Amino acid sequence: STSDFVFVVASVTSENEGFLGAASFATMRKGAAFILLSRAGVVDFDALMESVRNGHIVAASDVFPDEPLAQDHPVRALPGFLRSAHRAGALDIAFKRMGDMVLEDMDLIDRGLPPMRCKRAERETVSRMRSKPVDKN
Repeated sequence: STSDFVFVVASVTSENEGFLGAASFATMRKGAAFILLSRAGVVDFDALMESVRNGHIVAASDVFPDEPLAQDHPVRALPGFLRSAHRAGALDIAFKRMGDMVLEDMDLIDRGLPPMRCKRAERETVSRMRSKPVDKN
């Protein structure tokens, strides 16, 4: 209620899908900025657009409920809502860092130690994650 900026970087799980809705946006300070950088599924996107439309908050997002974003989607014409392509994982620095992490773990494994950076996906964690498959990359 007192923050100027709220950044959301949560993945979608069975427990938090749609957990940020109209009530959450209403508690934000008038004029605050809501920045969604992870997955659209954690937000009630219609409620987010309505909070921007009525001037309570401004928003920015690089993720949307359906991607690619339809040409006629109302968020495209919504003043106060900054849109961007979701590209963080495709940045050169991200690929370099992933490679560094693999090499660090390979060094540990070569010395008989367990990997510390790259972890095995645990069945309990993976079963809680939600994502929509994409047909094109």
